[in-house]
Amino acid sequence: MKNVVKVIGLMLICVFVAAQAVAQDIDLAKKSRIEKILQRGELRVGFEAGYVPFEMTDKNGNFVGFDIDMAKEMAKAMGVKFTPVNTAWDGIIPALMTDKFDIIISGMTITQERNLKINFADPYIVVGQTILLNMKHKDAVKSYKDLNDAKFTVTSKLGTTGEQAVRRMIPRATYKSFETETEAFLEVLNGKADAYVYDLPNCAFLYDQQGKGKVVHLDTPFTYEPLAWAVNKGDPDFLNWLNHFLRQVKNDGRYEVMYKKWIEGTEWTKDVQ
Repeated sequence: MKNVVKVIGLMLICVFVAAQAVAQDIDLAKKSRIEKILQRGELRVGFEAGYVPFEMTDKNGNFVGFDIDMAKEMAKAMGVKFTPVNTAWDGIIPALMTDKFDIIISGMTITQERNLKINFADPYIVVGQTILLNMKHKDAVKSYKDLNDAKFTVTSKLGTTGEQAVRRMIPRATYKSFETETEAFLEVLNGKADAYVYDLPNCAFLYDQQGKGKVVHLDTPFTYEPLAWAVNKGDPDFLNWLNHFLRQVKNDGRYEVMYKKWIEGTEWTKDVQ
C-alpha cells in the first residue's frame, strides 16, 4: 500500500511540474515580440540607409533596397504595417535593446561580440570583405596581405566588420575610419588613401558607378560574413517565426526575385541618390 501511495505521489508531482512548465511556456509566448507586433499592427524595422544595395534612399526620398523589400514581405506575412526606422549605425544595437524598433534588418554581420548582446536569426545571405585599390598599386598589390605595411593607408566605415577586418588582418597598415562608406571610398578615389575595405556588394556597386578605370576591385572576399536579422534576447518564438519565414521566401521564389533585382541587377542604380 505504501508503494502505491508513493507512486501516486510521484505521479502528482510530475503532473504539477509539467503543468508549471506549460504555464511558463505560455507566459513566455505571451511576452514574445511577435505578440506585441500583432497587437500594435506594425512592424518597426531598424536600419541605416546608405548600405548599398541593402538599404538606400531613392531620388524621391523613399527607402529602397534588398533589405527594405525583405522587410516589407515580412510585414505582409504578419499582416501588419511596415514602419522603417532609419538609425545611425553606431547606435543601432542600443536602439533595438531600448525598444526603438522590433528588429534590425540592416545587412548586419553575425559576430560573437554582437551575439553577446542580441540574438540572430539564420543568415539570409553570406558576403565577405573585398578591396577597392588605388590604381597606382595595381601591379604591386594583389591581395589584402600585400597591404599589411605602414606605408599603406586603408579606409573603412567606423564600427563595421570592414574596420574589424582591417585591424585584425591588415594590422600594420595605417587605418583611417569614416562615418559613411562613401567618404571612406572617396578618400581612395581622390588619392588620399591606398585602399578601401568593405563588403563585396557595396564595393561592386561603388566600382560600377564611380570606380571603373580609376580604382582596381580585388573582388575575391577574404573574410566569411553571414548577414542576419537581429532581435532582442529571450524571444525564441520570434526567432522561430523568422527562420520559418526565411525558409519560405527562399523556396517560393520571392527571395530569388529580390536577389536578382538588388544583388545581381543594376537597373535600380539610376533611381537612387
